[in-house]
Amino acid sequence: MILVRVCILLAGVFALAATAGNDTMAPLSQYLMSPQAEIALARSAAPAVVSKRATIMVLGARGYSVAQKGQNGFTCIVERGWMQPFGAPNFWSVKMRAPICYNAAAARSVLVYTFKRTEMALAGAGKSQIQDRIVAAIAAHALPTPAPSSMAYMMSKSQYLNDDAKAWYSHVMIFTPMDDSANAGASWGADRRLSPVVLDAQDKMPEPWTCFFIPVAYWSDGTPAPLYSGT
Repeated sequence: MILVRVCILLAGVFALAATAGNDTMAPLSQYLMSPQAEIALARSAAPAVVSKRATIMVLGARGYSVAQKGQNGFTCIVERGWMQPFGAPNFWSVKMRAPICYNAAAARSVLVYTFKRTEMALAGAGKSQIQDRIVAAIAAHALPTPAPSSMAYMMSKSQYLNDDAKAWYSHVMIFTPMDDSANAGASWGADRRLSPVVLDAQDKMPEPWTCFFIPVAYWSDGTPAPLYSGT
């Protein structure tokens, strides 16, 4: 009987250890790309007329750093798995590559959250720790709300968001103060019949904004993209 109890206790310890191990990122090397490949992928987030003069940032051991300085106020980066909603089933995905090109307003407000999450992930914080610290920082007004006119491009045909959506649809994103999402996006006419505006309401994130998607009919390189037919 004692031996059985010991075996059960050990099994519980190993199960907890495995769960804890899954709560942090995989080895950094699995998330990294060659600098030139990451620069090219980041630029593909927006049409060349925007991205060719944008600041490009790449991920390294200490977080994101500027690889090429731009002149038009836009900042393009490739986000990784830990930028997903905290309820995502594969939060630490090593496959996710999300090229995004933020305009100047979003780069000085929305993008700050990418840097903060990345800093904590690289420091070894678990998913729940990152979530708790983001929530606490927002409550303490240590992180910004989205600046007026904040928007971003996600028009890369090479983006890989998750195993189900893959590249999803070519789209632009608009970030608004959270109260603008009143009545399930009605203030923007989102998700209404024949409306091109989509409310990002599938997974609640702690960040203090509402994000609206506007799918477009072509990728950043001008080739046709799948047409969005509804939620």
